[in-house]
Amino acid sequence: MTHTIPGAKPYAYTLPAIPPALILIDMQRDFIEAGGFGSALGNDVTLLQKIVPTVRKVLDMARRLGMVIIHTREAHKADLSDCPPAKRVRGNAAIKIGDTGPMGRLLIDGEPGNDLIALLQPLPGEYDLAKPGKGAFYATPLQDILQRHGITHILFGGVTTEVCVQTSMREANDRGYECLLIEDATESYFPEFKQATLDMLTAQGGIVGWTAPSAAVIAALENTYAK
Repeated sequence: MTHTIPGAKPYAYTLPAIPPALILIDMQRDFIEAGGFGSALGNDVTLLQKIVPTVRKVLDMARRLGMVIIHTREAHKADLSDCPPAKRVRGNAAIKIGDTGPMGRLLIDGEPGNDLIALLQPLPGEYDLAKPGKGAFYATPLQDILQRHGITHILFGGVTTEVCVQTSMREANDRGYECLLIEDATESYFPEFKQATLDMLTAQGGIVGWTAPSAAVIAALENTYAK
């Protein structure tokens, strides 16, 4: 019997024999809490905070089902050797990547602000990947991890929808993965950008992948994979 997520767009998402991987993009303090990089760019971080309970529900579901779980953080080395100068200076912010803010140096691996938020801390056995770019595959072991676990399908959540989430999903699509973005487990500082991204991903018959609300995703996965 073939199991699907019937509430998905642009049409039902077919589930594989083994559970998909869950990739949560950049649910880190630097983007979600005041005083981090998101704030430095002049954004209202409370817009991102509203998805945290939903992301936690999805994460709890993935843990119950024994899914492969991957957390990412946009993070650079302390010496900024993996941060192109063009990236650092762009945006005309008062403080830039590598500068010191209220939660330590912005977007630097190991600094307090670069940690995942308290409610979404990884458990043993889950992956915590520092990525120096927008995409989760660039300069990370993500492809090797997915191949090692035999993953063919990926569920995405995290922030921000139109930047790191979309970039990572497009990278995954180019590598042949069947991808679904959980609609209420992702957010942008600009709500109109989120909606535009959902529309782009599912256009032309799902040219990049699928989207679906968390309730439909959780129900379908638990119906399919729960012991």
